[in-house]
Amino acid sequence: MTEERLIDKIIDVSLRRGFICPTAEIYGGSGGFYDYGPLGTLLKQKIIDYWRQNFVLDTDNIFEVSGSLLMPESVFQASGHLDAFDDPLIQCNVCNSMFRTDLLIKEAANISAEGLSIEEQDKLIQEHNVKCPKCKEDLGKSRNFNLMFKTEIGPSGGYAGYLRPETAQNIFINFKRLTAFMRNKLPFGIAQTGYSFRNEISPRNFIIRLRQFEQMEIEMFFDPDAEEASSPFEIAEDLKINFVTHEMQEKGWEKPLSLSLQEVKQQNLVPNDYLLYFFALETEMLIDFGVKQEDFWFRHMLPHETPHYSGGNFDLEVNLSIGHKEIIGNAYRRDYDLKKHSKASNSSFTIAYSDGRKVLPHVVEPSLGVDRILYTVLEKCYRDDDRGWSWFQFPSVIAPLEVAVFPLMKKDGLANLAYEVHRELKNSGYISFYDESGKIGKRYARADEIGIPYCITVDYESLEDSSMTIRDRDSMKQIRIPLEDLDITLGELMDSEVEFEDSEQ
Repeated sequence: MTEERLIDKIIDVSLRRGFICPTAEIYGGSGGFYDYGPLGTLLKQKIIDYWRQNFVLDTDNIFEVSGSLLMPESVFQASGHLDAFDDPLIQCNVCNSMFRTDLLIKEAANISAEGLSIEEQDKLIQEHNVKCPKCKEDLGKSRNFNLMFKTEIGPSGGYAGYLRPETAQNIFINFKRLTAFMRNKLPFGIAQTGYSFRNEISPRNFIIRLRQFEQMEIEMFFDPDAEEASSPFEIAEDLKINFVTHEMQEKGWEKPLSLSLQEVKQQNLVPNDYLLYFFALETEMLIDFGVKQEDFWFRHMLPHETPHYSGGNFDLEVNLSIGHKEIIGNAYRRDYDLKKHSKASNSSFTIAYSDGRKVLPHVVEPSLGVDRILYTVLEKCYRDDDRGWSWFQFPSVIAPLEVAVFPLMKKDGLANLAYEVHRELKNSGYISFYDESGKIGKRYARADEIGIPYCITVDYESLEDSSMTIRDRDSMKQIRIPLEDLDITLGELMDSEVEFEDSEQ
C-alpha cells in the first residue's frame, strides 16, 4: 500500500476542519481557485497581521495603501506586462491537452528550464523524449501564453481592462501622490496587501500555484547613490541566514551556505543593504511561524531567470514535501518601473534635492505570497505521531484559535460557568472557542487537530474555589490556576514569557 503523501494529509484536514476548500466545489471546482473557511481565514489574517506589524507599522517611513484590483490597459502596456508577462505553453498533438513547458521538463527530466527561451525548451523536450503525460503521444511546439486576465470596462465595451497580476503597479502609478505625502524625502516604503490574478497554465499543488492569490508587498524607494544604498534601518549583522550563490548553482549544490548578514555584505553577494534588511525580517518571520531555519534559504536567481531590468533577484525557497518552492521573492527593480510609467504618462517622477540634484529613485521589492506561506506553515506545523490523532503545532502568534474552553460535564452548572469564562476571555481579546459536546478526551483531540495551544477545563472543583485546569497542547500536561489569574497567565504563555510548568500558582 502506497504511503499517503503529506500534502494529501494537509488537504484532508483542511477540508474536514474548515481551513480551505476548492471554489465552487459542489460544481466540480475550478483549477487554481480556493476558498478559505473559518480557520483558514483566521490563520491567513494572523499571517497578514504579523507582516503588517513587523514590516510596516514598526518602521517610521513605510506606509500601507490599498489599490484597485482592476486597472485600464494603458497601465500594463506601459509596465510591459502585455508584451512579456508570459509562460511557455505546449500542446499535445493527439489529445490536445495543454501544459506549461518548463514544468513538464522539470517533472520528466528533472532539469530546470525556467527562464529559457521557448526554442531552448523545445530542444530539451526533443532531447529527453518528453511525451504528453495524459496520452503518452508527441507534443507540439511551445508558444508564449500571456497570463493576464482581460475584461471590458463599461456597458458599451471596447475599453479594455485587466485584473492586476501583482500589487506593485498600483504603487508605481500613484508615485507622484505618494512622494507628496512623504514630503519628497527618501527613503520611504509603500506597502500593500491584496489579491492578484494570473491565468496559470497548470495550477497545482493545492494553494501553492493559484490563479487568484494574495500578496504582501513593499516597494522601498531610495537614492541609489546615498552611501552606496545603505539602509537606514537597524540590521542585526550577526544574524545568520542560509544563502545559495550563483557559483554554487553552476557547480551543483546540496546544502546552502550559513552566513551572517555582515558576511553577505562583505562578500558583495547582494547589491544593497535594503535587501539585507528584508532578508532579516523574513528569516525572523518564518522562525516565528514554526519553520526551522535549516529548511529555507535565499537563492540568488541565475541570469537567465532574472528579468532584464533587475539588479538582482533573490528567492526565499523552502524545502517542502513537494520539492523546493519559492514563497517570497526579493527583487532589486532599480528604476525600471518609474521610468516606464514616467515616459508613458509624460510625468516626471524625479525628486529634487535642495542642492539641485534630481533623483529617480531605485526600488527594492520584498514580495511575500500569503497562500504559499500559509501552506508552508500547515506543512511545517503538522504532526502525525503516537498521539493517536494528527495535530498542528502552530506557534501562538499565528494559531487560528488561541484557547478553547470546555465544561467537564454539561450539567450541574459547569456549562454555565465555562461559558462565562469563554465570554470573559473573548472580551479580553483572546480568540476563544467553546465546546461542550462529547467526552473531554475527544474534545482535547479535536482542539489539537486544529492547533489550539491551550484548553481550559471547568470541573466540579471549579464550582468550589473558582479554579480550573489549563492543558498545554504540545506536552498535553495540565496545571491548575485560579480564575482571577487566568487572563494574565494565558497572556504570559501566549507571549512565551514563562514556561508552561512554571505558570502554575
